[in-house]
Amino acid sequence: MPLQRFSFYVVLVMVTAAFIAVVLPFYSAIFWAMVFAIIFFPLHAHIEARCGKRKNTAAALSVLICLCLVIVPGLVTLSSLIQQGNLLYDRIESGEIDVRRVIQQGQEILPSFIRNGLQVLEINGFDEFQGRISSALTQGGGFFAGRAWNLGQNTLQFFITFGVTLYLLFFMFRDGRFLAAAIRRALPLSDAHTRRFTSKFTSVVRATVRGNIIIAIVQGSIGGIAFSALGVEPALLWGVLMSFLSLLPAVGAALVWVPTAAYLTLAGLWTKAIVLVVVGVLVIGLVDNLLRPILVGKETRLPDYVVLVSTIGGMSLLGINGFVIGPLIAALFIAAWGIFVEERISPRVDQK
Repeated sequence: MPLQRFSFYVVLVMVTAAFIAVVLPFYSAIFWAMVFAIIFFPLHAHIEARCGKRKNTAAALSVLICLCLVIVPGLVTLSSLIQQGNLLYDRIESGEIDVRRVIQQGQEILPSFIRNGLQVLEINGFDEFQGRISSALTQGGGFFAGRAWNLGQNTLQFFITFGVTLYLLFFMFRDGRFLAAAIRRALPLSDAHTRRFTSKFTSVVRATVRGNIIIAIVQGSIGGIAFSALGVEPALLWGVLMSFLSLLPAVGAALVWVPTAAYLTLAGLWTKAIVLVVVGVLVIGLVDNLLRPILVGKETRLPDYVVLVSTIGGMSLLGINGFVIGPLIAALFIAAWGIFVEERISPRVDQK
């Protein structure tokens, strides 16, 4: 390799690394602008066709639709969620919700051999176990209070990130085709590999991200409505929590409604407990099986264990964004290796 060519590659790597370091603080804004652009681009293409050559107007209208349909409702829900979380925290702190008493009631209705087994498992007795559960719930309520304080402190940073997201989204709508073509030309891959990989990337974002989020919203909404109808407050908090947990396969929303049904049973509210179990099993539980094949499809659907591991791993590494980035990376990983295996097998087949 000539020295000039080698030097150019070194400079290329250095400036690329420097650019990544510069934009890294806004990776969340860049990622969500890209996701919204991919998901809403079919709608934008329809608006652009109606607007003719007025690309700026079409892009502005598309951004406005994203604001009205997704971003503003999401911010309102987040604000209400924090308020209800703080109210729950206050109720636990004031003793209005006595966690120890509920656990004690559960202990009393258990068979004696189970109570004895729990006491054997707990080194310092069942009372310490009650204290741990109560402390965990109190700390969980305090989490929302902390988030409210952090949001107040980081208001400027939030609005900067929010503005960058909208700004980038506008240009991704307006210049999306040009940017996609430029990225395809810049990738050091063959045309066939580039087309397949970029096609897989967009299909994964549209199907997996859109499908999983819609399913999570539907399941959380059903759960929240059921909680509100049964008088279990704060219903919005539990509904949003079920939406997040619905991204985890197998267990998902059951991590919320099953303990709630147990609580209603311990409180003697048998009718409400039975209704909640019926809704959880027959409605919430079936939503995933009915909607996922339609919204996600078989081609981009990931195995449940991959979704579980990638979601939890993504959250531990990237925070709340990991709910989306984790499964997305897993899907792209499987797609890339699938293409690699196909490329290795095809020549052998052709030779035969």
